[in-house]
Amino acid sequence: MKIKTRIWLLATVLMLVLAGCGGKDDIFPEIESEENTNEISVPEPEPEPQPYVPEGTNPLTGLPIEPEYEGNRPVAVMLNNLKAAQPQLGISQADIIYEVSVEGGITRMLALYQTLEEIETLGSIRSARPYFVELALGHDAVYVHAGGSQEAYSNLYSWKVDHMDGVRGTDDAEIFWRDSDRRKNNGYEHSLVTSGQNILDYLEKGKFSTKHDGSWNYLQAFKEDGTPAEGEAAEHVDVRFSNYKTATFDYDATSGKYFIGQYGKDHIDGSTGMQVSATNVLVLKTSVIVLDDVGRLRVQTTGEGEGLFFCGGKAVPIRWNRKDRNSSFAYTLEDGSSLALGQGNSYVCIISPKISTVKYE
Repeated sequence: MKIKTRIWLLATVLMLVLAGCGGKDDIFPEIESEENTNEISVPEPEPEPQPYVPEGTNPLTGLPIEPEYEGNRPVAVMLNNLKAAQPQLGISQADIIYEVSVEGGITRMLALYQTLEEIETLGSIRSARPYFVELALGHDAVYVHAGGSQEAYSNLYSWKVDHMDGVRGTDDAEIFWRDSDRRKNNGYEHSLVTSGQNILDYLEKGKFSTKHDGSWNYLQAFKEDGTPAEGEAAEHVDVRFSNYKTATFDYDATSGKYFIGQYGKDHIDGSTGMQVSATNVLVLKTSVIVLDDVGRLRVQTTGEGEGLFFCGGKAVPIRWNRKDRNSSFAYTLEDGSSLALGQGNSYVCIISPKISTVKYE
């Protein structure tokens, strides 16, 4: 009995000693391990970086642009639009495209670029006409062309237009070249091209001012969504310039743009591979007169007239006015209020209401 009592006392003392030395946490270390695991903090994921938005505004589109380009004089490039000259190069990157008839029912295009940074090949370059020169002057632009009618050359010199000429220019070899593939596949007359970099390099020589002077002000207003509130449905638009040329515009709600077609298929830019598109489509009706047996035209680009504005799949009638060749177009709604375009590029068709037609649905 005494032996059992001593064993019991010894066991009790041993338990107390162990408890005093380590305690519960040392006896059951696995519990501490589980508790430590639960207390490990997991770092929160870093927020996604916000996309960079330039602080300047492109005066031709209302979209963000690097501030250093805001005051640029745009470059206006004369583009061939014959069926045999397709595809055009660099047309999809233009801020504004003007399409106007020339002799024989064909059309040409004047493409305006606020900056030529990252614009690669442009072409094919074609000859000047007086009304295209007037359109370029309306934006205080540097004009790029290859040759011109006798009247256009007279205007270029008498109006003191800053221009680069691929036919009679003294520095044309620095700016233009004949593309070998186009020369082979499209013909010699459709092979003259240039590039954004070539034009920029030439402008760096300082022969022309590259910035607007302090008096210049392009007054066109823009808003994020330019869809006319009271407009008619216009998701498909046909602008028939002549028996030779019709332009089509199909609205895509996902992008908010009209995708453009001509000659029965998509209008594709051979330089970028992109289909030409526009946020704003304007059709301006004006006087067009045939001047001679060749079919050269006089197209009135000043004064005032009627037109149509297409944006967001809707159409409204508008009026246009322009006081002189050195002024830009001003657009108003029927109630006399100024028209705000949607932020984005524009495609302007200038037509004769006697010859051309516009249909939409």
